[in-house]
Amino acid sequence: MPVPVRTEVLRKSIHMLVALVPFAASLNQGITLALLAAGTIVYTYAELLRCMGVRVVLISRLTAMASRERDLGRFVLGPVTLGIGTMLALLLYPAPAASIAIFALAFGDGLASLVGKLFGRIRIPHTGGKTITGSAACFAAIFLSARVVGASAETALAVAFVSTLVEMLPLKDLDNILLPLTAGTTAALFAYMQI
Repeated sequence: MPVPVRTEVLRKSIHMLVALVPFAASLNQGITLALLAAGTIVYTYAELLRCMGVRVVLISRLTAMASRERDLGRFVLGPVTLGIGTMLALLLYPAPAASIAIFALAFGDGLASLVGKLFGRIRIPHTGGKTITGSAACFAAIFLSARVVGASAETALAVAFVSTLVEMLPLKDLDNILLPLTAGTTAALFAYMQI
């Protein structure tokens, strides 16, 4: 497996771990938010140290292994925006919409990148290298995860469509914040309209 693909598999495997957050939040949302915040702070501190040449056991090695070419020699922001996007989803939306938002981040964004890197051939203009195959995987993952959470087909289609459009934007690491906000807002609006 080529190094860029191996790196992407590692990155997105870590990325998809946020799919465990809705379950943890159903047990205790306060503790889940505290753990997410603590993890984000610890990572930020460790990454600042790594940028100054101080290696932090496990975190620095994992960050180096999961870094893309564009991340080399600079602060790797992705895990910070991933933590912030996940926390915002929990704080801003009620349980079904929060889960949809987090699953869109975990699976939609995660699979878009993996499938796009592995199988994507046709690039979409003005998207920073996104592929039709990756975007289709994003749409399918968000649609299916929204349906699993219990969203209607109409809501799942709307969330998947709008979220896929946002995922296609060349936002770099900011998609980790904007994607769950888009998915959560769309899911919450459709839930409100169906009342």
